Amino acid sequence: MESGKIIDFQSLTENVGRFDLRNKVFLIPQMHRIGVHLLAATFRGFGINARVMDTCKGLDLGKEYTSGKECYPCQITTGDILYFLERERERLGEGFNSENYVFFMPESGGPCRFGMYNKYQRIILDSFPDLRGVKIGSLTSRDGYSLKGIIEKGRARDLRKAGYFSILLSDILDRLLWKIRPYEKRLGMADEFIERAMHIMEDTLEKYGAKKDFDKILDKLEEIISEGKKIIDPEVPPKPLIGIVGEIYVRTHVQANQDLIRLLEKYGAEVINASVAEWINYTAYDRFREAKAGFRFSLKQLHPGPMKYYLKRIVGFGGDLFYQEFRQNQAYKRVRSLIGLAKDHKLACLDNILKEKDLFCFDVGTEACLSIAGIVEYARKGYNGVVNVYPFTCMPSTITTAIAKPLMNKLRIPYLDAPYDSSFQPGREAAVRTFMYQAYQHFERNRRKKRV
Repeated sequence: MESGKIIDFQSLTENVGRFDLRNKVFLIPQMHRIGVHLLAATFRGFGINARVMDTCKGLDLGKEYTSGKECYPCQITTGDILYFLERERERLGEGFNSENYVFFMPESGGPCRFGMYNKYQRIILDSFPDLRGVKIGSLTSRDGYSLKGIIEKGRARDLRKAGYFSILLSDILDRLLWKIRPYEKRLGMADEFIERAMHIMEDTLEKYGAKKDFDKILDKLEEIISEGKKIIDPEVPPKPLIGIVGEIYVRTHVQANQDLIRLLEKYGAEVINASVAEWINYTAYDRFREAKAGFRFSLKQLHPGPMKYYLKRIVGFGGDLFYQEFRQNQAYKRVRSLIGLAKDHKLACLDNILKEKDLFCFDVGTEACLSIAGIVEYARKGYNGVVNVYPFTCMPSTITTAIAKPLMNKLRIPYLDAPYDSSFQPGREAAVRTFMYQAYQHFERNRRKKRV
């Protein structure tokens, strides 16, 4: 075999993992558009040169270097990094040095294929001699996305706290957009406002994030909320409320889901999407549950070594979860005093729903836990329909579909599966229109008296 075509498997461990980001260009692919810009601003506040890459401009490259068996987010992010590096080579010429870049691609445990993206993308980058120096920075759900190793030891925890806060704020800005856009006084006002608000919060996080001055950041957020409320036309009556669940990337990435929320709004919906912070909380909650189970087992076996190990993890992940929920409650309390944005689901509540209804189990893991329990919670709160958004062939979302369809039929609540790949389905808009017709019927039968 030609030496250039031999896969260097050692590279999968040496060039994928945690790397010191100081003096590097940290490349962040888009998923949640507002979220990645606020996260990048937070990193810059800590002295890290973080940049958000354009997305979907290199989709043809992503499809060229994948087989089609990978799920859609892999194609998008592969295309994003190849497109960016190609443009950088053109811009810098001989001054281009691949060792100056670290590409951010986190992972989660199996069975989701997401855990293999960075390995596969490492093989692709290594197939280009002048791109082998690009490192892939990977955080993992196995340790709750700890940031140890990417910055000075004494600042890693502060960066994680500020980073989580930036994700929390981006969820709130998104929910503000979905609250005001269906009722805006003039078409386009809400989008223009949120774009401006995103840049204001970028500057605020870059200035105050590293100082952990969260009160000043929330003060600025309150100003934005107060201004955004003025966009709502009080003469527009309430609309059917639609909840979205599903795979985190596709339901969050506007281009990947072909701007589904806007399409639902076109046919008369007010939409609430599951948040990104919910997934971060879930990883801490799941590790906390695992640590408690491990401690109980080692206690029964009277093994002091494992008992000490699991006790330490209980304290660590329990502390992370407590802190995250504290910050979440703090932010939503201040925001909801101004406008009625939907709060996030509590992880313990979702866990209990699955146990009560015997629908699924957190022990199985994956986003199906959140989606199935989230659907039940939407139903309890009087939502008029639910959409499950996911990459074509996604296993956790297929499990969700199998459980949710008969459940929603029983509850007589409209339900729509929305799988996506790089193709455009000719009947997609007709399916959404039909779903919204059903949602309107449900809304008329169970009219809510005020906006949630």
